[in-house]
Amino acid sequence: MPRPLRIHVPGAFYHVTLRGNHRQNIFFTPSDRQLFSEVTAEVVDRFSARVHAYCWMTNHVHLLVQVSDAPLGKLMMRIAGRYARTVQKRLHTTGHLFEKRYHSVLVDADAYLLELLRYIHLNPVRARMVERPSAHPWSSHHNYLGERTDSWITTDFGLSMFHAERSVAIAAYVRFVNEALAHPSIPSPFVERNPNDTRILGSNDFAAKVLGDSWRPRSRKTLEQLIDEACLQFAITESALLSPSVQRHLTRARAWIAHQAITLRIASLSAVARHFNRSEAALRQSIKLHFNYP
Repeated sequence: MPRPLRIHVPGAFYHVTLRGNHRQNIFFTPSDRQLFSEVTAEVVDRFSARVHAYCWMTNHVHLLVQVSDAPLGKLMMRIAGRYARTVQKRLHTTGHLFEKRYHSVLVDADAYLLELLRYIHLNPVRARMVERPSAHPWSSHHNYLGERTDSWITTDFGLSMFHAERSVAIAAYVRFVNEALAHPSIPSPFVERNPNDTRILGSNDFAAKVLGDSWRPRSRKTLEQLIDEACLQFAITESALLSPSVQRHLTRARAWIAHQAITLRIASLSAVARHFNRSEAALRQSIKLHFNYP
């Protein structure tokens, strides 16, 4: 099955992650993160994009980017390419430094921007690199605290969502971050990812608003209704479908459900895989086998 197309909406917000190949490190000296910052600053300026948040980890990076007319792919290709060439020249190595595809999610900023700010800035804490986000120097958390000013980081939009007065907004931001430190069980904002399109962090209404008719489901059926149909069509029970059995008739039924869900835009492959506690790769292969799906 082909990978889903990237979504390009001028002016939209995207949460982007870029990982090292095979999850290996991408930063090797203290100056490497500074180099990555400089490359990112130059590229976003060239393409008139805005960075609302970032965090450079050890083997991956996070960005909250608002694009202009240029698609996100152009930015990420230049950032990754320029940084990789510079580092590999110094290390005298070849091969891929990054995974071939960056990962991105289109974000409903009105609903999720603040949670994303907190999520990105708390990455070093969740990874147990530091106890507090202020102890990690390579994130825009310091910009939101007012401790640092980088021309390529935009904090006004995010802080304005807390309060119109900057000093009050910064205090509110600090409380918001500390709330998550005091309650580590606060879930990631990505648990709210759109069930019909995992490329989107936002509701069906948001998806329809930004993507129009090209996104809307082609059927009003639900995944549960598809499962009921499959039980009748294949003369099986739902408990059998949910079982770990890999009998051919059950595998075919699961593949039929996934194929219908994708074709009718009822649910994503990952949503179907989670429902049946199967891997996306296995389910994708099953669809190819039974339904000749590309």
